[in-house]
Amino acid sequence: MSSVAIEALLGAPVTERAPVGGGDICRAHRLRLADGRVVFVKTRPGAPPDFFRSEATGLARLSAAGGAPVPGVLAVTDDALALEWLEPGRGDARAAEEFGRGLATTHRGPVRSFGGDADGWIGSLRLPNRPAASWPELYAEQRVGAALRIAVDRGRISPADARAVERVLAVLPDLAGPPEPPALLHGDLWSGNVHWSGGRAYLIDPAVQGGHRETDLAMLALFGAPHLDHIIAAYDEAHPLADGWRARIGLHQLHPVVVHAALFGGGYGAQAGRLARSALVGG
Repeated sequence: MSSVAIEALLGAPVTERAPVGGGDICRAHRLRLADGRVVFVKTRPGAPPDFFRSEATGLARLSAAGGAPVPGVLAVTDDALALEWLEPGRGDARAAEEFGRGLATTHRGPVRSFGGDADGWIGSLRLPNRPAASWPELYAEQRVGAALRIAVDRGRISPADARAVERVLAVLPDLAGPPEPPALLHGDLWSGNVHWSGGRAYLIDPAVQGGHRETDLAMLALFGAPHLDHIIAAYDEAHPLADGWRARIGLHQLHPVVVHAALFGGGYGAQAGRLARSALVGG
């Protein structure tokens, strides 16, 4: 998106523009405007019409829950999203505990069902998001199953590993643990989507949905969020987790790993197979 288009979108001339790294789908910039505002803008030429609008809607839903904070949405178009700039910082144990309590509040936010009202995105992969009667139904059909079909079609998971994942999906109700009502999830909560700024942790780049709250926590553990033990302890104190949740971490990590296999290939297909076999043994 050109500077002229961005200025029209934000209602002020751009006086400084600097690239921001960290993403592999969108181009991102830090802008200073003539009216003194500092803004984060990301663009994706030719993006699907709902790509950024889905993200903006998700941020609004998370904000309305009153839990973990999110950046304010300033403007959105088919090919750009403008957010308030949050100066990058570092978290400590106290901030992690605050984040854990905030995430527990977020998960209690309003949600009508597992799934949602409209499909969304997880990275550059379409995320089916129709209402589902239960979490096992959602997870088997619209999460792991949908991503697995793409990974298989692209040749990014071996037949043996794909069969192991399919065996998990066939017995998912037996592995899912005690039934829980749907929670308002971030939906793609790896450590890179927790932005530390000013002594607080903000949620960014969501794939909002009604889901199982253990999924967000397992995603945090997948790539190692800072101060994870403090986050989990504070979360569990505010919103106690069901017995056996630690044994189900790999089960909840299966979806993001299969998504990574579909998108990137590499060793993610084999990792999905290992998670699946471990879940079957643990179940």
